[in-house]
Amino acid sequence: MQIEDVRATIVGFLAAAVVFAALFWFVGVDRILRALGRADLRIVAVVGVMMLGWLVAWSLALGTVLDVLGTRLSVTDSFLAYASAAFANNVTPFGQAGGEPIAAFLIADAADESFEKGLAAIASVDTINFAPSITLATIGLGYYATTTALGPRLEVAAVSVAVLAVGVPTLVLAAWHRRYALERRTIRALTPVLRGLGRALPRASPPDPETIDERIRRFFGSIERVATDRRGLARALAFSTLGWGLQAGALWVTFVALGRPIPAAVPLIVVPVGAIASATPMPGGLGGIESVHVLLLVATTGVGLPVATAGVIIHRVGGFWLATLVGAAAMGILRARSRGVA
Repeated sequence: MQIEDVRATIVGFLAAAVVFAALFWFVGVDRILRALGRADLRIVAVVGVMMLGWLVAWSLALGTVLDVLGTRLSVTDSFLAYASAAFANNVTPFGQAGGEPIAAFLIADAADESFEKGLAAIASVDTINFAPSITLATIGLGYYATTTALGPRLEVAAVSVAVLAVGVPTLVLAAWHRRYALERRTIRALTPVLRGLGRALPRASPPDPETIDERIRRFFGSIERVATDRRGLARALAFSTLGWGLQAGALWVTFVALGRPIPAAVPLIVVPVGAIASATPMPGGLGGIESVHVLLLVATTGVGLPVATAGVIIHRVGGFWLATLVGAAAMGILRARSRGVA
């Protein structure tokens, strides 16, 4: 990781700390601690298991995509690769957008494949993960709207989901139909940049245009291969949906642990909509996701701010910190293995 990347990560975590400080000050630390003190730790442990299940489900989606690309990984190696990618996303600003290159390198290293295949695999998984999130959010919003009137905050969430549900697939379809033109433009745009970096970096030689052309074409070819394999795509979507379901289910179980059960449809709205905040400059969306979750929970349930904040803290300990710790350990195992230590 470059010094600039480290600085950006530090600044991102400091920004997240400011967001948390403002949230805790507004809600009241004592009130949050009292709500946390009422949590049933045995049920909280179930939340942790479900969040680990989410990582396993999405690692199986990654393994499926790699299988489509002609690379077979064991379930264990798929988990190590995806957990490492999750760690990269959680410690770089802008979530998946910031951690994608690092995740691609880790996956390529674990699978003993090229960087462009690793990038195509993680980009495909991230794209596949989008579809179930919007579907679940739409189902949750639809069910909630039939039982309760949408408030101002939920109306904003509904509009956001509608825009994403229509806008993103439209952009993806447009890009797919113009993929060959996009491939040519990408080659023209990146060739001078990559050659310039090769000349500027010490102990590196600028890649020739033919090599750049070939590697970019391999990346686009891998994306096309995943998109046209219906069976593999269906399996990856099933694992992705399972992962989202486990995340939403874990949020529901969290409030059972706090003694304040919430409607089952609410987590289907809160978890996918909150994931949009992962695009903030904070690493892994830390701070942004929690704030959105708290606002949506207060808007959709009868729980107060302290209980909503306590529930989000428990859920995100599993969703962010547990995933980060497991991912760091997974990365250590992969790096040790690549050096012949393990």
